[in-house]
Amino acid sequence: MVFQILGVVIILLVSASPSGRADPAPVQYSAINCRKHTAVLTDFGAVGDGKTLNTKAFETAVANLSQLAADGGAQLIVPAGKWLTGSFNLTSHFTLFLHKDAVILGSQNMEDWPLVAPLPSFGTAADGSTGARHASLLFGANLTDVVITGNNGTIDGQGANWWDDFKNKKLKDARPFLVEIQSTDQLQISNVTFTNSPMWHVHPVYCSNVVIQGVTILAPVEVPNTDGINPDSCTNIRIEDCYIASGDDCIAVKSGIDQYGIKVGKPTKQLAIRRVTCVSPDSAVVALGSEMSGGIQDVRIEDVTAINCQSGIRIKTAVGRGGYVKDIFARRMTMSGMEKVFWMSGAYKSHADGGFDPNALPVVHNINYRDVVAQNVTVSAILDGLEKAHFTGICISNVTLNLGPAARELQWNCTNVSGTTSRVTPKPCDALPEKAGDCPFPEDKLPIDDFVLKSCSTA
Repeated sequence: MVFQILGVVIILLVSASPSGRADPAPVQYSAINCRKHTAVLTDFGAVGDGKTLNTKAFETAVANLSQLAADGGAQLIVPAGKWLTGSFNLTSHFTLFLHKDAVILGSQNMEDWPLVAPLPSFGTAADGSTGARHASLLFGANLTDVVITGNNGTIDGQGANWWDDFKNKKLKDARPFLVEIQSTDQLQISNVTFTNSPMWHVHPVYCSNVVIQGVTILAPVEVPNTDGINPDSCTNIRIEDCYIASGDDCIAVKSGIDQYGIKVGKPTKQLAIRRVTCVSPDSAVVALGSEMSGGIQDVRIEDVTAINCQSGIRIKTAVGRGGYVKDIFARRMTMSGMEKVFWMSGAYKSHADGGFDPNALPVVHNINYRDVVAQNVTVSAILDGLEKAHFTGICISNVTLNLGPAARELQWNCTNVSGTTSRVTPKPCDALPEKAGDCPFPEDKLPIDDFVLKSCSTA
């Protein structure tokens, strides 16, 4: 009965709009689920002038709409305007829809981003701080069926103050992310622009059945740790049709660090990355690790464009990580302005703390790259395994790397690795001898490919 009454109240709020307010025209969009109930942010007292703090309005809206979860769920419409807010939580069976010209602005008052505990699989904050960390602007945990989408609205973290204070070592606690959704099944993030996050932009962690689609992520390329999309200890994910320009990895696949990640033991697996364009002069298009202690397996990367990137696909790990990176497949990658095309390293130095096990060695095996063309290359490959844990089963085929004016004399630097190559230019190192045939790429579908989005409306 409560659900029915609340539903009527919200419908009346929407239909009895305040005088002078023009509701946005209905927009059709695709989502994992449509919603029975609709409300507009201004129904809860929000003011879109870029100055009024709307945290309470967002919190009230989500709290009210959460009570409609069992009655078809609800969508919160954010109309055009600049909506300043601190951190707020999302809820289950819920859609946050940003209209065109709607901008959610992160407050520049750090007190509006409350402190939360470090993730269990990290032990400390992700930027190495030993204290707490600030909550992300959009946060949620232990949810089901969550959608963040729009008509290309924007979520702007206004991160410059955070970047400056971090650079000048003024922060006591770790910087927040822009979006972090934890322990959630059925998560969609689509058709929204994310920009200027204090740290990582989009961070699904401990989630399953995740669709990230049509997202644009923009951050100054000189600002470190502004990763684009970081799937972390997640299962069954697809990331597709995204444009990312950032000061760190465009996509960084993770699963916890050192003894903390080993203990939690949640791998990232069954991940598809498709039709992504990346600009990242100081980092990778796709990084696997360095936080990979819970394991990374069955990652499929295809139809990727890289522009002025430090590396294409980079595997980062270290003694003490444990875990594994295996069954990695990439094909049809087009790159230009590349410092390094292929990069694997077992000597990544960062650790959560001094409690890691020096006998916990990572396994890197069955790494497959094919159909790659790159222009203006400085170094073709640095493949640096561990003396006590060689990187094995590397396959690289049908690759043409055209060297640029700054090309190094030594193009392939290989240590403690083994595998094969086929039709690769420049000539690879002796550790990867020529063997006829293409590297494999799975022909079966991942479970997330059966996830069909529905046609929904903001009306």
